[in-house]
Amino acid sequence: MRKLLPLLSKPHAGGRSALTCRFRCGDACFQEVPNTSDNEYAGDIIASALSRRSMVRAAAVVTVATAAGAATVANVGGGAQATAAPLAGRGRGHGAGSGDGARGLRFSPVAPNKDDKVTVPGGYTQGIVIRWGDPILRGAPKFDANKQTAKAQAGQFGYNNDFLSLLPLPDERGRQVLVANHEYTDEVLMFRGYDPENPTREQVEIAWAAHGLSVVVVEEERKSGGLTPVTRHRLNRRLTATSEFKVTGPAAGSPLLRTSVDRTGSRVLGTLNNCAGGETPWGTTLHGEENFNQYFANGSSATDKRYGIGTGASERKWERFDKRFDVQQEPNESHRFGWVVELDPYDPDFTPRKRTALGRFKHEAAQPRMTDDGRPVVYMGDDERFDYFYKFVSSKRMMKGKSRAAREHNRTLLDEGTLYVAKLTGDSPQSEVDGSGKLPNDGEFDGSGVWIPLATGDTSHVPGMTADEVYVFTRLAGDKVGATKMDRPEDVEPSPRTGRVYVALTNNSDRGKPGKPGADEANPRNLNKHGQILELAENWDDPTSDGFAWRLFLVAGDPKDPSTYFAGFPKEKVSPISCPDNVAFDPYGNLWISTDGNALGSHDGLYGVATHGERRGELKQFLTVPKGAETCGPVIQQRRVLVAVQHPGEVDGASVEQPASAWPDGPGRLVRPSVVAVWRKDGRDIGV
Repeated sequence: MRKLLPLLSKPHAGGRSALTCRFRCGDACFQEVPNTSDNEYAGDIIASALSRRSMVRAAAVVTVATAAGAATVANVGGGAQATAAPLAGRGRGHGAGSGDGARGLRFSPVAPNKDDKVTVPGGYTQGIVIRWGDPILRGAPKFDANKQTAKAQAGQFGYNNDFLSLLPLPDERGRQVLVANHEYTDEVLMFRGYDPENPTREQVEIAWAAHGLSVVVVEEERKSGGLTPVTRHRLNRRLTATSEFKVTGPAAGSPLLRTSVDRTGSRVLGTLNNCAGGETPWGTTLHGEENFNQYFANGSSATDKRYGIGTGASERKWERFDKRFDVQQEPNESHRFGWVVELDPYDPDFTPRKRTALGRFKHEAAQPRMTDDGRPVVYMGDDERFDYFYKFVSSKRMMKGKSRAAREHNRTLLDEGTLYVAKLTGDSPQSEVDGSGKLPNDGEFDGSGVWIPLATGDTSHVPGMTADEVYVFTRLAGDKVGATKMDRPEDVEPSPRTGRVYVALTNNSDRGKPGKPGADEANPRNLNKHGQILELAENWDDPTSDGFAWRLFLVAGDPKDPSTYFAGFPKEKVSPISCPDNVAFDPYGNLWISTDGNALGSHDGLYGVATHGERRGELKQFLTVPKGAETCGPVIQQRRVLVAVQHPGEVDGASVEQPASAWPDGPGRLVRPSVVAVWRKDGRDIGV
């Protein structure tokens, strides 16, 4: 008899199902908060904050007396470099403006709904680009739900697509390179008759092959915005939980990374739970290993606990089939996950790198911005309740050109530099931040911050920790230096037009609970189930600066809720939004936001919001995804939008035998995560 699935009756934060929480993050919200450090909370920091006058002086450092929303863009070091607009003005007096929206957002917003399909605006259409199991490598068979094998899956598109990158292929007209993360597997929705207490070796090996990354060339369809995979292309590639990865940077070879199989501490099998990512100006992609902890069993140390590794068996029972997933047998194997992975999609022989200089935590994403002298600065979030956000400043300059020497050099840029963690200070008295989301008397949630250095190369800046310990146990380093505890910092993206940095803070239902940190100016709502987006401007618009100004750009939720805020734009003219997750920019500088766990009763979706001009804060919903699904990996091109529809049909009680969704192929077919392209029927640009 098939055993009942555990945990299905527990209440879950936001709009996620119990099934999603179980397989995606190992029920992280039901575990003890890993961060039990007694470092200063932002509320305590505020008590000793600078006066309003000193804050004004600090803010002046990052601004130029120009009109709100103005920006200048220049091309530096091969990447787009911008001068940030001032963090000044509260958007009061915003009117409807002329036309149908900000440029790039001129579409009729999709209404919240619970339809089991991808819903797009009027005048737009869509098409499936690729599904889980579609063959991409030579010799891979067509997907057969009843005849899955590990060998077949290793040549097919992986499961639960998340981050997407669509890169140019200049030598092949009409073609682009699609790179996708495959975050996790949901065996209940993959295998008929799955027994969670007794998975078979074949099921486990299929799951190993369904994790990781896919590289597949796609061809633009004539007379539409559709994309079709080019199977067996020389660049097509699958990287799985058993592929070889190289460890590089200052912690490579550390005793903390050595195992009985790899005594050098420099080679790892696989990449796990790849969530979001980023693209580099030198043509590589970055992939964040997020909830890796859930794959490991029998943790016992304080560092295991800080990283959320449980003391018992893992959900998928992989430790029964490979001892490296048993912390008691291989205590360092888990240290080899939780990194940013760099991949060169244009070189099928390139062994992907795990970049230790960027620290180890639950990486949601990693997106570079270039300095004036051509050095990359990478912004990163740690997706955990009460954890931190970071940046890495490279000490090496990007080499221009496409020569072999330039490629080899640029693929080392993320191995040398300084890793920082953020500490924020609000500029309003704590008495004005009451946990309800009510704006303080100055009309904004805002303040200043500092970047605290953690390590540079082999030098630790954290008392009591070696450099290796800082990189491998980065969370503990953040604890020691008093970084600010945030509401699940996920995707962190710098605007290519203005240089401002946007941090998606998804939610934190533990904020303000007994024994937990209460509201502060950067995280202003207790029991925060809808999340917010923070906007940051570096001092002097210099990404290497050790200080910044910040303010909340959006406080998400139902616009009718007085605790919400949309950069001062009239709330009766915006779409409701909940649980911002991944973010991306369109060619016009608008921020596009995908959601994860909509707590407003509608399906998750994709939204566009103006970040500058008189329509700053105008937010419009562009699409919704099917039942049980999450919106991931948005790519916003001039004439095409791509989304990864992750875990469709993943609702409580669902299984292969009892599907909760008929997407994408209709009733009677297995539910399959897929990539979707959306375009205008008339072939014109998106949103103009």
